[in-house]
Amino acid sequence: MLTPARKAMPAIDYVSIIKSVYKDRRAMLLGALCCILGVSTGAFKTGSPILWSIALAFVVVTAYRFVDMTLFARANISAEDVEAAGHWEVRATYGATMFAFLCGAWCFSSFVFVNDPIAEILAMVTTVGCMVGVVTRNFGLDRLLTIQLAIAVTLIGLGVLLTNEVYHWILGGLMLPMLISFRFLAADVRQVLLNAVHSRVEANRLAGELDTALETMQHGLCMLDQSGLVTVANDRAEAVFASFAGGSWSGRPFAALISAAAARGSITQASATQLIDTMHAGEGKVLLHLPGNRYCEVTVSAGQNSTVLLFEDITARVKAEERISFMAHYDSLTGLPNRTYFADQATEILERTAPHRVEDGAVLMIIDIDDFKHVNDTLGHLIGDRVLVETADRITRVLGRDSLVARLGGDEFIVFRGGPIDEHEVQQDVQAILGAFHAPFSVMGEVFTTNVSIGMVVSRDAADDLDALMTKADLALYKAKGNGKSQSQTFRDEMDTDYRYRQRLKSDLKQCVAEGRLSLVYQPIVDIHSRHVVSCEALARWNHPELGSIPPSLFIPIAEESGLISDITAWVLRSATQECQNWPKDVSVSVNVSARDFRQADVDEMVNAALKASGLAANRLEIEVTETALIEEKAAATSILSRLAGQGVGIALDDFGTGYSSLSYLHALPFSKLKIDRSFVMDIVDNPRALKLLSNVAQLGKDIHLAITAEGVETEEQFDLIVAHTKVDQIQGYLFGVPLPSRDVGELIARMATANIPRSAAKLVNTR
Repeated sequence: MLTPARKAMPAIDYVSIIKSVYKDRRAMLLGALCCILGVSTGAFKTGSPILWSIALAFVVVTAYRFVDMTLFARANISAEDVEAAGHWEVRATYGATMFAFLCGAWCFSSFVFVNDPIAEILAMVTTVGCMVGVVTRNFGLDRLLTIQLAIAVTLIGLGVLLTNEVYHWILGGLMLPMLISFRFLAADVRQVLLNAVHSRVEANRLAGELDTALETMQHGLCMLDQSGLVTVANDRAEAVFASFAGGSWSGRPFAALISAAAARGSITQASATQLIDTMHAGEGKVLLHLPGNRYCEVTVSAGQNSTVLLFEDITARVKAEERISFMAHYDSLTGLPNRTYFADQATEILERTAPHRVEDGAVLMIIDIDDFKHVNDTLGHLIGDRVLVETADRITRVLGRDSLVARLGGDEFIVFRGGPIDEHEVQQDVQAILGAFHAPFSVMGEVFTTNVSIGMVVSRDAADDLDALMTKADLALYKAKGNGKSQSQTFRDEMDTDYRYRQRLKSDLKQCVAEGRLSLVYQPIVDIHSRHVVSCEALARWNHPELGSIPPSLFIPIAEESGLISDITAWVLRSATQECQNWPKDVSVSVNVSARDFRQADVDEMVNAALKASGLAANRLEIEVTETALIEEKAAATSILSRLAGQGVGIALDDFGTGYSSLSYLHALPFSKLKIDRSFVMDIVDNPRALKLLSNVAQLGKDIHLAITAEGVETEEQFDLIVAHTKVDQIQGYLFGVPLPSRDVGELIARMATANIPRSAAKLVNTR
């Protein structure tokens, strides 16, 4: 009951109650003045010094309370300063306690000492009135109110009891319960008021939170009443409305404003109609395209005579979806349709025009950039990307809008055109595409020429779908590449026959490799001075059980395409190193390694495994690589060949002069031998210029300390000229034998080791 109010209620309520106690100094003075006048009147009538003393005490206490209330007003404590409020509660308790004591003492003295009816009535009436004021002022402070009522009731009760008169007792019996009930009345008033305050505070809090939520939410929110008038709209909603029509929308009919916006062109009429229809339906979503290329999704929900509209700015999402859609359908580098989107469009055209295919026809081209990998490897991928972009531009400029052009992938582009087809015009377009690449590329300070090859099919067969057309165009492209590149080929039926033949060979070769049915032959490499065999090149051969001998020029490319080449290379290494162990120790063996080996196999591991299994010394093995392999897999080849050279394995550059003949390779890689291609040898007997060229190439190799081998030597005349006019160290060719199986090559090595050098040759050797 006497628990301090500061512990019984929230801080804001407690401080508010303390402020209400100190608030009205005039009411306090008026009540105190009534008491002073009442007790003074009784004292004057009865001449009682006790009453005069009480009147004086009232004056002193009133002055104290007035000063105390004035000081409180100056203190101006904050709404939640509980410590300060507690201090002022104690001071208020002192003043109120003294005032209640004086009221009780006045009644007690009037009943016990004065014994005058007028004085008693003045005391009782004034005290009861004061207690009513106490209840209205101090209802919030239960402890203070209880102390005041307890003092007053106790003193009045004692005074009535000590009169020894029944009527006074009856009066006391009537008055005391009323005074006591004041405490319960104050408690009820306090509870009602606090509930009201809490409700108001809670309502304000909720309203504040709602305002905060409305203003901080990422979406616009608008609420309409049952008449369709805008009743609530946050700032984001107002911002959306501003793009429709200016001014405040609050209190205005939403449907009319939307219709007006559509009339001005701020939104489309279709969107406005859909939004109004959705509002009538009560729920749904509508996408609005706003000025400034912005997009807004409106979510409509209705219930209990109101409609809520949620406006979400989805511009970023729409643009992201557009980007995703573009990426799904177009090549990000060139901006052309990608393979998937091209297939969808071309298939739709083919299906639509199938009934008229015989008359109208359809054409499909596959365009491939020649030697594009060389561009990437030598100039960098950034320049390669710019070449792809410019290639796309050149093709589209030539063909215009009548053709569907797409990037097929990598360095391949594809062109499709539905009917009606004029084959003469198609050939003109093909030549125009080839001609578009006669002009050099100028990219980032680099100027170079790159051509294209084209495979084309013209179809008038309704059964040809896109896959069939692409297969035929691809076969034609393969033919164009095989014929020297930078040209076009139109599909012919025999190409399909060749294709099926190659597919059979591919399947049969896989089985042949798995069953170990390939064989090896060895072509001797002869020292030009001694005419002794110093090395043999191991060459794979395939004797098909049905088709007979398949030339390496046919099955090796098939092995590279099908991924079998590394299995073949590993087998050749194992077999050749094992066979070399049967030869004299000064005779080595050379094995060809392709670009695919560097790309998809561990060449180091293959070489080391073969050397370990055979026990052959590393310096008796020579690895031959072509310039094409170096161009296609430069980084891998450089790393692997450097490691092998460090082990003592010889490294030969094969077919020098047939590729790009880049001297940078001779400088950068650890070559020990340069093998000059047969094309430099074949005309030296009849063409002095050819002999001079061969001599210069050989001199170039000698200047950088390489052993020189000339390939394709077939006659004594060629041999004599090479001996007399060049610095070639070794020769390879039919002059000393065709590629031989292991038994025969062993005999050849032994026979040539014991043979005498011809006199003419010896003389030439000695005079060099």
